[in-house]
Amino acid sequence: MDESSFILGVDLDGVVGDFYGAMRVIAAEWLDKPVESLTEEVGYGLEEWGITEYGGYDRLHRFAVTQRNLFRDMKPIRDAPAVLRKLSNRGIRIRIITHRIFIKYSHRTSITQTVDWLDSYDIPYWDLCFMNDKGAVGAHVYIDDAPSNVVRLRDHGCRTIVFTNSTNRELPGPRADSWYDVERLVMAAKEEWHTGTLDLFGASDFPA
Repeated sequence: MDESSFILGVDLDGVVGDFYGAMRVIAAEWLDKPVESLTEEVGYGLEEWGITEYGGYDRLHRFAVTQRNLFRDMKPIRDAPAVLRKLSNRGIRIRIITHRIFIKYSHRTSITQTVDWLDSYDIPYWDLCFMNDKGAVGAHVYIDDAPSNVVRLRDHGCRTIVFTNSTNRELPGPRADSWYDVERLVMAAKEEWHTGTLDLFGASDFPA
């Protein structure tokens, strides 16, 4: 596999890893509240859990990563590892692009936990990129859940699949409600690329 391969740019948190499920359990401990009292219907900053008066998202995130090994211990989204293995076996280059090192002084911890987690679930990848500007890392198709990332990628002409969760339901498709939806959309895009009809910087009008 080389740079001539079809490249899938994959976000991790909320797409491959069950970030919000893991954070809900950790936040319940941090807030000293029953986990059942924290809604699963959250926005991107988790404000629905009332974390602002306890120091806000950055402080909770630092606790989750440095004290509760968030990136090492979270569970994967259902079917994500298996579908990624199938896609990789079909010649698709998995390029993981994640913005996990935005909290100061925890970069080594975040990176180490990420690599250990990917290996522990046998998740295939060819490239592992830690960066905010995901469009700067070339891919034929991207999969992301964060509204700001999806909008930014699409504004730059990057074909982007929304992985559905409570943070992004207002975004237009194409979207995937499961990893089997991801498989279908990615394989369709790969076929377009193979036949020369996929525009890397074209509009995000996948098959429905």
